[in-house]
Amino acid sequence: MTDRDNSSQALRYVPLLVVLAGAIAGFFLLKDSLSFEALQRNSEALLAYREAHYGLAVLGFVAIYTLIVTFSLPGAAIASITGGYLFSMFPGTLLNMAAATLGASFVFLAARWGLGDTLTSRMEASDGALKRIKAGIDENQWSFLFVVRLIPIFPFFVLNLGLASVGVPLHRFVISTFFGIIPGAVVYTSVGAGLGEVLAQGETPNLGIIFEPHILLPILGLAALAALPMVVKFFKKRTNV
Repeated sequence: MTDRDNSSQALRYVPLLVVLAGAIAGFFLLKDSLSFEALQRNSEALLAYREAHYGLAVLGFVAIYTLIVTFSLPGAAIASITGGYLFSMFPGTLLNMAAATLGASFVFLAARWGLGDTLTSRMEASDGALKRIKAGIDENQWSFLFVVRLIPIFPFFVLNLGLASVGVPLHRFVISTFFGIIPGAVVYTSVGAGLGEVLAQGETPNLGIIFEPHILLPILGLAALAALPMVVKFFKKRTNV
């Protein structure tokens, strides 16, 4: 391999290293800046800016939320609530979904460019459990993608990196991310849409609301529906053996 080839190979890792470095730096430097307290302090200024410059407020919000997701910065839930607070349920929900999907896609592409193809090839060439896992994901890709997006126990950043390593096509990643995060986006946007009243009463919104039974159980039901094709295929194989 020539020096030029080595240089090209090394450059492939740059986007992923930038994302990882940004995630580490953001965790230590921006934890307090992307908190509910920061939103509370700046709420009136944000509303005033939205009233004076609506288009720029939309673009700025989407850009900041995209960066938060791209670099896995603390405050993604606060960003979703801010979207509802500034733009109500509509277009707030749509803006939250678009920004989260954009950020996730940037992470996916950085990981795919740096590591994804290599890891995918190794999984396909391996024997045993890894190969069976890869084959199972490939066979049930749409169902698998929607299930892991709907179930809110998987860290968003880790999931984006993981999906890049198993050969998921970009268009499937984008579509399943955009539609799979609808339940969570609706929940947190609705919290933001009612934030004015919460702030007026001096209270704090429940950021763990998505894990409450009346919210979580319907989402798990949707995940079960998404998993149904995988279950059907599994039992068909068993009966045909």
